[in-house]
Amino acid sequence: MQIEELVQLVVDALEELKAKDIVKIDVREHTSVTDYMIIASGTSNRQVKALADNVVEKAKDAGRQPMGVEGKESGEWVLVDLTDVVVHIMQPATREFYDLERLWQSAESRRAAQQPTE
Repeated sequence: MQIEELVQLVVDALEELKAKDIVKIDVREHTSVTDYMIIASGTSNRQVKALADNVVEKAKDAGRQPMGVEGKESGEWVLVDLTDVVVHIMQPATREFYDLERLWQSAESRRAAQQPTE
């Protein structure tokens, strides 16, 4: 399975259970840990857990065993590590507090500012 196919599989699994505000971030230029981060919101602990379970189930069905799942106990923020794709599913208040999108966009802005102009 190609990375782009895995990204689409994750997005489809999230959309299937009505995740909110799904964002895909290509982080290949910023880290060697993963290629993409996908961030999505769920409206309750129950939905966050269900979204994570659906991502894991769809990945396994496609032959991709998750490296790990963290945070299911609380349901505030669940991380699903699919190696090439890391999925963050959070409740809106948690997502706003940690603001991962801004963090990674700031990294992109700093990187662009450091590039020499010709």
